[in-house]
Amino acid sequence: MYTAEQLLQFTPVVSKGIPVYNLSIDGDDNSGRRVITFSCCRMPPSHQLNHSRLLEYLRYTLDQYVENDYTLVYFHYGLNSRNKPSLNWLQSAYKEFDRKYKKNLKALYVVHPTNFIKILWNIFKPLISHKFGKKITYLNYLSDLREHLKYDQLNIPEDIIRHDENLRDKQKGRPPSSAKVPPPRPPLPTQQFGVSLQYVHTQPLHFIFSGLRVEGLFRRSASVQTIKEVQKLYNQGKPVNFDDYGDIHIPAVILKTFLRELPQPLLTFESYDQILGITSVESSLRVTSCKQVIQGLPEHNYIVLKYLICFLHMVSQESIYNKMTGSNLACVFGLNLIWPPKGASSLSALNPLNLFTELLIDFCSKIFSSRTVPGEILP
Repeated sequence: MYTAEQLLQFTPVVSKGIPVYNLSIDGDDNSGRRVITFSCCRMPPSHQLNHSRLLEYLRYTLDQYVENDYTLVYFHYGLNSRNKPSLNWLQSAYKEFDRKYKKNLKALYVVHPTNFIKILWNIFKPLISHKFGKKITYLNYLSDLREHLKYDQLNIPEDIIRHDENLRDKQKGRPPSSAKVPPPRPPLPTQQFGVSLQYVHTQPLHFIFSGLRVEGLFRRSASVQTIKEVQKLYNQGKPVNFDDYGDIHIPAVILKTFLRELPQPLLTFESYDQILGITSVESSLRVTSCKQVIQGLPEHNYIVLKYLICFLHMVSQESIYNKMTGSNLACVFGLNLIWPPKGASSLSALNPLNLFTELLIDFCSKIFSSRTVPGEILP
């Protein structure tokens, strides 16, 4: 087994300093599930790749998320006869990922599939359960991803983007590249999603209070169609009664979606580097460090964050029933509260981001005790 530090340095070790592939956590899909992307366009020749260590690395990454529902996007472009893994390795890899990895995988999108992928599917079909097979979707173009997840959050290598453009050039009836795109419209007065906090009329999702003991609260997903319907109602300024839906996970997903669609994270871009440094702070001083970051937030951000974190603390107090400890909630909310100004957070950033969020949840009374602003409310 390898240590976490060794695994995080996996890429330069196995590829002699050249990035092997992009494996990253890229936001959420349309159901609020974490999205993990894997691209093999930069994989080196097979004789240069330590496949057993590759498997260790994949397991290490997935282990951080398999307890929650998640989505996997596989970019197939770039796999060729020089860097293809053997069929024996693929078979052993499939067996290595037992039920816990497959159960909460809700969707697997294969982008730019080739005949090799389809042949491979036929070979392994007898070994793959029908239920798992239904989770796989082939997508011919990058634009097809927009229907399923938040495309702009994906960290897609330039090689794949160029390949997609070449495929589009060959497509008949391709709209001219010079077509003008109309400027974005200003938000409606009632809009609640995808707008900055100055537009948002904070409405506590008090419906979740009745389900604090529901197992997997904030971890489970909900119907994509229902989530879109609720978002539309909110954006139109219409009332939403979650009792009509009979599913506590719907308001939970709505809350995560609202946070992720903010144009700037609740913890702000300016705090990103400071938050990343939390792991280098002495353990006894970390709560104080968190407090310093929070004190510097704009007023609107502080009000919403304080309400949210105090609420999540209440959720964690019921973890004996809902299985959502402060640590588990941090894994769910960390990347919904802070992300870098450009691109997605790297794997090495996950630990400090989640640690910072966990500290906020576990020590919320200490961290939020010394600042009071007009209009703030508590759960």
